[in-house]
Amino acid sequence: MRRLLKFLHTMGAIGLMGAMACLLVMLSLTPPPASLASYAQMRGAMGAVATWVFFPSLGLTLLGGLLAIGLHRGFHDAGWAWLKLGTGILIFEGGFVGVLGPMQEEARRSAAALAGTVDPATLGDALGPERNTLWVLLAVATVNVALGIWRPRLLRRAA
Repeated sequence: MRRLLKFLHTMGAIGLMGAMACLLVMLSLTPPPASLASYAQMRGAMGAVATWVFFPSLGLTLLGGLLAIGLHRGFHDAGWAWLKLGTGILIFEGGFVGVLGPMQEEARRSAAALAGTVDPATLGDALGPERNTLWVLLAVATVNVALGIWRPRLLRRAA
């Protein structure tokens, strides 16, 4: 069971960090909202990556990590495991609030603007905050990978 959980957690982390890197590249290549058709197509693709790669990978990573901590006594007193849990929860919340929701909403709004039901002038405001959120989440995820590999001796919980 331990190897299965480690495999699932690792595969989730690969997908999560890959999706974040992909979304950062796509953000840098996003045309201005004035090129509405191209903008809507790119935002639709970003919404799909967030929905079908980022979100499932995020869930798999968190679930695999939680189960590993819960099922293996060695992790119960390991400070690095609890630190990973705390930052993992921050990534989960930040992923919902700062990535998944805004990307899906902007994809929906840009498609609506293309259909003529939303003013195109209201598009594009989230590009900077989305980029910043992704960079922060990618940095925290990198710290989590480092913690999992090197497992530093941090303060242990009192028994």
